[in-house]
Amino acid sequence: MLDGLRLAVGTLTAIPVAPPRRVTRRVAGRAMTLAPLVVLPFALAVLVLHGLGAPAGAPAPVLAVLALAVLVLGTRAMHLDGLADTADGLSASYDRERALEVMRRGDIGPSGVAAVTLVLLLDAAALASLLPSLRGSVLAVVALVSSRQLLVWACARPVPPARADGLGATVAGSVAPAVWALSTTVTTVLAVGVGLAADLAWWAGPVVLAAAVAAGALVLRRAVVRLGGITGDVLGAVVEVALAAGLTAAAVVLPHAG
Repeated sequence: MLDGLRLAVGTLTAIPVAPPRRVTRRVAGRAMTLAPLVVLPFALAVLVLHGLGAPAGAPAPVLAVLALAVLVLGTRAMHLDGLADTADGLSASYDRERALEVMRRGDIGPSGVAAVTLVLLLDAAALASLLPSLRGSVLAVVALVSSRQLLVWACARPVPPARADGLGATVAGSVAPAVWALSTTVTTVLAVGVGLAADLAWWAGPVVLAAAVAAGALVLRRAVVRLGGITGDVLGAVVEVALAAGLTAAAVVLPHAG
């Protein structure tokens, strides 16, 4: 479990951590299962921004951009990079090998720029409506954790890797169905509990989680159909699209969930 935690922190965040002693499929599966927990330091940072900024009267757009800066710096922008590469690959060609080659290059094209820009704008707009209130900030945390829950979905059996090397090949199919079911159930229960603790309607958290899962699952399905499976870039794209959908859903339900 310690190796799984080290792999999760080292792969998914910029937090310094000792490397795992070994990387096996079991360790990779544990790392992906722990992904929703690894993001908790950033969730705490979001709550701190609300706690410091809202009483001081900080403008909501400023709080939103600061929250995004924490997420980008805390993850070395790797998920955004994956989103850009995936958008470029899927728009470059219907040929699987050609699309994977475009994704492997690492440079960014028009589709990647558009995807990253639109996702960040959506994130910022949603966060600007959420962070001024404690209830909204709690829903933002639910969206953040939910987006990492999609890594459990994307790495569950029988989702295959798109190629034989890279991060996708290491983690694809590494999460057993029973672990996927348990993880999803725990995340759903926590979404309900956290919402109730913040005096939100019981359904608010699950709605945010459902929106994140639906959007992330669409990206995942598209990647499997077009590319034959997942890559590390696809995982980043799934996370970013799920986060944008979760935050958007949170902003929409907040006025009705109090």
